[in-house]
Amino acid sequence: MQDCTKAVKEFVEEHYTAVTVVLVTSVGLFALRRWLAGGVCRSKARLDGKTVLITGANTGIGKETAVDMAKRGARVILACRDMGRANKAADEVRKRSGNGNVVVKMLDLASLESVRALAKDVHQTEERLDILINNAGIMMCPQWKTEDGFEMQFGVNHLGHFLLTNLLLDLLKKSTPSRIVNVSSLAHETGTGVTTYALHPGVIRTELGRHIFPSLPLWKRILFMPFFLLFKTPWQGAQTTIYCAVDESLKNASGLYYSDCALKEAAPQGRDDAAARRLWDLSVSMVGLA
Repeated sequence: MQDCTKAVKEFVEEHYTAVTVVLVTSVGLFALRRWLAGGVCRSKARLDGKTVLITGANTGIGKETAVDMAKRGARVILACRDMGRANKAADEVRKRSGNGNVVVKMLDLASLESVRALAKDVHQTEERLDILINNAGIMMCPQWKTEDGFEMQFGVNHLGHFLLTNLLLDLLKKSTPSRIVNVSSLAHETGTGVTTYALHPGVIRTELGRHIFPSLPLWKRILFMPFFLLFKTPWQGAQTTIYCAVDESLKNASGLYYSDCALKEAAPQGRDDAAARRLWDLSVSMVGLA
């Protein structure tokens, strides 16, 4: 033991500068990684007897959010497009949470018909809906179109969730106090007794970027690999979603924007009421709610 200690001491003395650089760099990277991880939801709120619907809950922050909601005692509905992956995710959520009240329902946000079918199903089978979490999303995909002819990102990320929220609003009102949580979106209108929250989850290691990385040249992929280690994990990325869904301090807040489990000011375009109204009216027309 003494020989080992002596050897270490001699090595440090001989390579003092290199050891110092490595130590300082390691501490700095750890501090940066911890800072980038963001806030953590500290609420212990229970959700027994409540129902939560999460879109895109078969992977990433959606699945982590589902696990958290189930641990709090909620009935959790995973609304997903790929039923095979969704059922596998549901089994994992049940196992990790110890809550068997986890169900899967079909939802393809690229099809307004599918959105309407899910909403009809929920109205027929669920007595209440306390929390709607619009989590699913797609980013930088090829130039695809939705079933209804809309650009895929706009159709899925905005129009699909817009229609779903409006079709489920009556059930949310019936279940008040209830909440709508929009991941990377903005809520422009609310129903009585229904509070809405928009949030930025952070830069996360999820499948959202699955269309980006393969399209990059090999040298760029190699260059960016170390930076991926600094991205949030799905669990860390889900914390602001969970915070908006359950934190007691937000029960009287509505229509605000959050990041890292804290209130943040939205970008100027996100505070343009006239533009928001135009988008709302246009969306109503596009999805056939007019």
